[in-house]
Amino acid sequence: MAENNTRPLKIIAGADSFGCALKDALIDHLRSLSIDVEDIGTDKYYSVGEEIGRRVSLAASQTEGPEVRGLLACGTGVGVSIFANKFPGVYASTCESIEEAANTRSINNCNVLAVGGMKTPRETGIEILNTWLDTSFKAPCPASEGAPWPADLSEFFDKSLQEMAQIPNKTQFGTCAICCLSKNREFTPVEIMPGGSMKIVRESPTSAIVKFKAGSVEPAHHHTFGHDLIVLKGKKKVWNLTKKDSYDLTEGDFLFTPAGDVHRVKYFEDTEFFIRWDGHWDIFLDEDLEGAKAAIEKEI
Repeated sequence: MAENNTRPLKIIAGADSFGCALKDALIDHLRSLSIDVEDIGTDKYYSVGEEIGRRVSLAASQTEGPEVRGLLACGTGVGVSIFANKFPGVYASTCESIEEAANTRSINNCNVLAVGGMKTPRETGIEILNTWLDTSFKAPCPASEGAPWPADLSEFFDKSLQEMAQIPNKTQFGTCAICCLSKNREFTPVEIMPGGSMKIVRESPTSAIVKFKAGSVEPAHHHTFGHDLIVLKGKKKVWNLTKKDSYDLTEGDFLFTPAGDVHRVKYFEDTEFFIRWDGHWDIFLDEDLEGAKAAIEKEI
């Protein structure tokens, strides 16, 4: 069970349209436990993720008043957590099981719980929420096989949270590997994808900002690792040939493509997006450029 905390608990909750039903059920459960809940309602996943991340971050810097945590829900729980985690002092985790909820509270001191309304039943969501509420930072958990954490790991957990909170404040080259990568890298052409350029901002797992000129085409290809992306501006269409489905994406849209899925892309405007692979970046072409253009012309 969680350690005794003299500060009362307040939870700020929000969701997009895919997660609102689960969010409402979890709010009802929280209120049945007499926990103070503020429901900010339903909006685009990036809007609710940003709002709750910002408010939890602000509260994390304060020593008085209630302990403030966040509860977010979207279709998968991934999109809302991405945007909440953009704020210092926020440790948002997407949880699909009680084991994940226990681990992330114990190891990461997770203060924003994200759940997926399209894949998590109400009863499972309540079990996940209860575990998240009842597990304290550094408590025994499945990852520790139910045993107390050794002193060296317990000390590491404390230091890691302090160090992570300082990352946005480090401005000198050489102080933070992630910041150095993002400042020293420039956009370079993607040679096998005419019209495209990419700037790696983190490696292993790889994150990058990618640009494509209007009219560009990505021939059918696949990657060793799954990847998720968020469109920053522009308009594109992705055909997932493995799943026989297609997606029209514009500014703010999110898409996850599983490892190995063959997909083809057409850019209708100058487009920029952030993309993160689950491992190293690689690419394997499954058709040539002319074949891709011909296939797209028939489709459109």
